[in-house]
Amino acid sequence: MTEPENESRTFEASDGYPFHVALWSAAPIKGRVVVLHGVQSHSGWYHSLGRTLATAGYQASFPDRRGSGPNLRDRGHAPSGRRLVRDIAEWLKSLRDQQPSLPIVLAGISWGAKLVLIAAAQYPELVDGIALICPGLLPRVGVSRTEKFQIAWAVLTNRRRMFPIPLSDPALFTANPEAQAFIAADPQGLRQGTAALLAASFLIDRLVQRVPGRVKQPALLMLAGQDRIVDNRRTLAYFQRLATTDRQGIEYPEGHHSLEFDPDPTRYARDVIDWIEGHVATNSTPAGHASSNR
Repeated sequence: MTEPENESRTFEASDGYPFHVALWSAAPIKGRVVVLHGVQSHSGWYHSLGRTLATAGYQASFPDRRGSGPNLRDRGHAPSGRRLVRDIAEWLKSLRDQQPSLPIVLAGISWGAKLVLIAAAQYPELVDGIALICPGLLPRVGVSRTEKFQIAWAVLTNRRRMFPIPLSDPALFTANPEAQAFIAADPQGLRQGTAALLAASFLIDRLVQRVPGRVKQPALLMLAGQDRIVDNRRTLAYFQRLATTDRQGIEYPEGHHSLEFDPDPTRYARDVIDWIEGHVATNSTPAGHASSNR
């Protein structure tokens, strides 16, 4: 069996920004999975996940956040948190409009999980299930108080002033030496962000704390036991606050923050597939056709 290849697409947001999307097609197609990457990472980190999903019949798309990954325009910048959420909603709507009967799962890795929760709460008609993969909702690492004041001042005086993203050590992501070397040398990894992007992230954090009662889709939480970025205990407590009555948690005791770089990266991908087939693909009507979600 030939492994599916990814293709590069460009999607133009409503404000004219063209962002890159890595897409793995599936035939026949059973559903769609949209995966949002972390603050430093990009679609190029997750080829194994994309291939595994597509092989199982799920089209996998990885929209690269504006200013990150292969998106060179306005590098490291975002005008607002609202704009970032809207970018995702517009991509989701484009997929829903193509084939309304197909279920759509929105998955978020690390920082990307924040956008997943907000999008699921604000656009329930576009999201049939969510998967939170080592979600950076309540991280152990972050900017210092002094840096927050500096960022706040820059928002008022120079929104495009650059600040370092506090994830400079590749060992935070993985214990795999080869993967660490890849991360350290990755030319598309985002290591700096503008004051506007970091301020947007702070506001997104506030929104994340407000939305649990509005997230009613089936939800999957995946945690890595050796995660040095995520506070697993607090994250699990947050997960229990979601309004959904269909939630499942999976922990990988020996796993690290980027499960893609663990010894068997297909393991978590297969778990995502099993969860979709048990909780989304066969047990729900696509949200765009469910009157209860309107």
